[in-house]
Amino acid sequence: MVIKNALFVTSAAKPGDRIVSELIQIAVVGKSNVGKSSFINYITGDGKLARTSKQPGRTRLINYFLINNGGFLLTDLPGYGFAKVSREEKKKWGELMEDYLRNEQALAHVFFLVDIRHDPTADDYTMYDYLFRTGLPFTVIATKSDKLSKSMVKNRVRHIASLLKLGEKDIIPVSSVGKTGKEEVMLAIDRILAAESIPSGSASDGPKKTTI
Repeated sequence: MVIKNALFVTSAAKPGDRIVSELIQIAVVGKSNVGKSSFINYITGDGKLARTSKQPGRTRLINYFLINNGGFLLTDLPGYGFAKVSREEKKKWGELMEDYLRNEQALAHVFFLVDIRHDPTADDYTMYDYLFRTGLPFTVIATKSDKLSKSMVKNRVRHIASLLKLGEKDIIPVSSVGKTGKEEVMLAIDRILAAESIPSGSASDGPKKTTI
């Protein structure tokens, strides 16, 4: 897989705003400040595609990006675990994400981002349990690997795999700063696209305003 171009399409603030499309969708999820926007910009080669910020909780919508003129859609979901928002706002984000993950029939895979330097948080485990229980295919992306030595990266991957009861091959260490992990992510996308076929007319039920 080579991503030649990426285009922001639209944002969804509520379930009814989700787009209608038969294109395969790959979602990016993770806690606030784990590096979702940097990850998206890195793998697409467009440093300005997703807005990055040092302030956690910047992504509050579902953002849709069209990859390779219709090869697939990359969706950026709101970050979870941000403490400095109201309980009502957290509930709104949670409902938006759950509705998408539960009902979007074009969703083929989830890139689940965790910070390689730290053990998964309680919120990470909640997301992991949800993905596992619902049977959604996912790959763990361990971000910020440039902060560690190569030997420590290997140790942390092994440790996180053990905590999540996964194989080490199910975790891809990535750094947008160190420019590592992109090739492995591209190979993962190749496998996802090769394995998935979304039948015509399979878009999720419910009112939506944008069609691709």
